[in-house]
Amino acid sequence: MKLALFSCRCLLLAAVGLSAAYGQRINQYSVEAGAMAASDQTPFWLRANQYGTVPLRTPVARLTASLRSDYRLADSTGYRRKTDWGYGLNVVANAGPSGQVLLPEAYLKGRVGAFEVYAGRRREIVGLVDTLLTTGAYAWSGNALPIPKIQIGLPAFTSIPFTKGVFSIMGAFAHGWFENSDRLVKGSYLHHKYFYGRLGKPTWRVRFYGGFNHQVIWGGYADPSVLGPVVAIDGKLPSSIRNYPAVVFGTRGDPQDKTITSFEWNRIGNHLGSVDAALEINLNHWNLFGYRQFLYDDGSLFYGTNLEDGLNGLRIRNNDQPGGSAFFLRQITLEYLYTGSQGGSVFVIDDEKRRGKDDYFNHSQFIDGWTYFGRTIGTPFLTPQSEVRPDSPDHSIGIANNRVSVAHFGLSALLFATVELTTRLSFSKNAGTYNVPYPLMPRQFSGVLSLGLPLPILGGTVLSGSIAADSGGLFPNSVGGYLGIRKTGFLGKPQGSRSAPINSPRQW
Repeated sequence: MKLALFSCRCLLLAAVGLSAAYGQRINQYSVEAGAMAASDQTPFWLRANQYGTVPLRTPVARLTASLRSDYRLADSTGYRRKTDWGYGLNVVANAGPSGQVLLPEAYLKGRVGAFEVYAGRRREIVGLVDTLLTTGAYAWSGNALPIPKIQIGLPAFTSIPFTKGVFSIMGAFAHGWFENSDRLVKGSYLHHKYFYGRLGKPTWRVRFYGGFNHQVIWGGYADPSVLGPVVAIDGKLPSSIRNYPAVVFGTRGDPQDKTITSFEWNRIGNHLGSVDAALEINLNHWNLFGYRQFLYDDGSLFYGTNLEDGLNGLRIRNNDQPGGSAFFLRQITLEYLYTGSQGGSVFVIDDEKRRGKDDYFNHSQFIDGWTYFGRTIGTPFLTPQSEVRPDSPDHSIGIANNRVSVAHFGLSALLFATVELTTRLSFSKNAGTYNVPYPLMPRQFSGVLSLGLPLPILGGTVLSGSIAADSGGLFPNSVGGYLGIRKTGFLGKPQGSRSAPINSPRQW
């Protein structure tokens, strides 16, 4: 922790120093203080998709501080620099039963034309999905602390030359590092990439989207009693640079390679992600965005045996500007997530007509599951053992519940032209896993209602409050709430400059 705080301080001093040197850098800050309490475990929608910063146990007093600088926008003549840089820093301190200091963000970034490279931790959601009210993108939802990585790519849709904006692409390629503490398999790496295309100019009423994301956890080591000879050699997994091409391209391991087991003849590392498609329709008063994420964890999607599984969503966003009405609807999001098929209950690796028992987010080598510091990296509705009721069937490690059916409703509105309102309401049916099923298939309701009220103090602040509840057979029944006050501003704002708000959600 001392090293993390020292690195954080160095990053901050470097950013402020460069700001003074150039004289035009906009440093935007945000400070929030609040408190949270619950009758039992922290309700699902108070902690889910919060980048791993909200603990499972309350009461908690919280202090959050952020500082960042985005790229300069084009000036009044339309000129924009070819190269630029920026940074982000976010510190969260929780005081309570799970007291801790966290760094959800600490990164430096640089831009050359449309390309960007960054290093560090950065908040991200990956996939064609509504980012504001979603249950979470399947593979990378913002539920866990960001994984430290080095990434290069096109962060926004960029027109392909000579297509006049009809065809645009975005994507990224990254290498990251998993944590060693509280993990049975240590020293593992992350390979992460995504690629998406768009058909249609920004001015067109109808636009089509498609693409994929690909995540791999690979390498590492564990005690031979944890990883036996069938899945590892002396507890060591392939971690050499010569294994990297097979990780990137998802090719099979070489049976003649004596440094790997027969387990890697199928794939080196645990590969997972989604293939996404979306349609956007821009009407006069409303914007409609429908999307579907097809899931893969082995060959089931390729052979078409798990097509039932996926995330389906529809976002309806109001294009009009708020008036003086008592209720102004900004957005509605409807989603349905299903992961119950997994290609069937039988896994047959030598029959290319059948794949099944995908056991989403679990793996025989990477037994900690698709988690980072104990939180699911993908959709939070695939839950680890630490989050479910203590009397649930014991899955021991990894993801305990990955066969789910979830119906979800989200709403964002403005009350009396002042008060921001959001709500998320989710109902799920849960079957555990094929290996450790939940015989009673517990039902679960989780909901939250949040309000934000601007206050004319300290040069402008926002008083925010949330109340949330869990009721059902998966999580402990609990009611909880949060109350906080946030101040956002600029450390220095040159004349005529503009900057986006901190952590503003990306909207497709």
